[in-house]
Order: sequence, then structure tokens, then C-alpha cells
Amino acid sequence: MSNAILYRMPSGIPGDVSRKSHSTIEAHLVKGSFGAFGIFGKLTTDGFEPLAAADTDAYGLIVRSYPTQSALNGLGAAVPQTGIMHDVLRRGYMTVRCNAGNAKKSGSVFVRVDAGTDLKPIGGIEAIADGANTIELKNAMFMHEADAQGNVEISYNI
Repeated sequence: MSNAILYRMPSGIPGDVSRKSHSTIEAHLVKGSFGAFGIFGKLTTDGFEPLAAADTDAYGLIVRSYPTQSALNGLGAAVPQTGIMHDVLRRGYMTVRCNAGNAKKSGSVFVRVDAGTDLKPIGGIEAIADGANTIELKNAMFMHEADAQGNVEISYNI
């Protein structure tokens, strides 16, 4: 039996910059523990760090490292390593995982800042508000509906 794509191509891999020529990417020292690539963080004097409950905005998205020395399913490291330089998307398009709600074209992007879990990590993207646990990013939007795995492209700071 083949693995044919019957209805729709997968949207991409979370943390992958999807339109590289339209992107601004900076390198920053990662401090703290990020649960995955393709999630938002903030810039402090110490480096690029995970968001916290008091945060009201995000600085950028952590870009998936490829290739890496430690591999998971051949797609690079499972989570960003702390204490090393990583690329951060400041402006552009990225494939992310929508962890809650149904992403819709031009829909609002919410980011989890509190009450994180494995399925809804701090800095993760959601399509619905969750009270004080999420913030809405006015300079981000979904570019289409999510695929079967919840992966979707967003535009950020464009």
C-alpha cells in the first residue's frame, strides 16, 4: 500500500521558515528551556528566553535548526538546546503547530504565556484565546487552515 497524498500536502515542519526571501532572521543566545521549535520567545539582556505570565508581547519565533548532530526522525533536534546561538525569526513566514482551536485564513494568533503543558507549551501558538493564559499578537495571522497534524503557516510582523 502506498502513502499517497489524497487531499492535501502537509503544511510543513514546525519551526521551518516557509518563505525565506521575505524573512528577517537574527542569531541570539538561547537561555531557558523551549519546549519545541516554532514557538515565541522574548529578548532580554541575557538572551532569547521563553515567555512568562507577565509578558504582553513576543520578540520572535525560534527557528528549527537543520542539520544538527542530535537527530529525531532525521529532522534535527527535538527541542532547542539552551546556551547556544539559535536563529530567531523577527519578521516573515513560518510553519508552526496550532495547539488549540481551528486555524483559519487571516485568523488571529494567540500565544500561550501561562499554564503550559506538553500539548500547549509556553510560547506555543493557538487559534483561540484562553483568558489570561494567552496573549493575542496583533502583528501575526494564520495564512490558511491547519493540516491534519495541526501544522499551519503564519505571517509575523509583516
